[in-house]
Amino acid sequence: MRRSLTLTTEAARHPFRASLPPHVFARSGEEAEPVPSRMPWRIEAEDIRHFMMAYCACLFGVSAYIA
Repeated sequence: MRRSLTLTTEAARHPFRASLPPHVFARSGEEAEPVPSRMPWRIEAEDIRHFMMAYCACLFGVSAYIA
């Protein structure tokens, strides 16, 4: 059986993952840094204004196309 000369991780099934260096997959004893939580998503007046502008523009465009 011929093997390529590049070092690959045979446990990785995708060619890109197999080409990554071993330290990417190594599990260290340390915990990974926690991802900071995002602010809860809120609907603001500007969001409603942008939605209404887009809705009215599309409604006007479709109405002009039909007429």
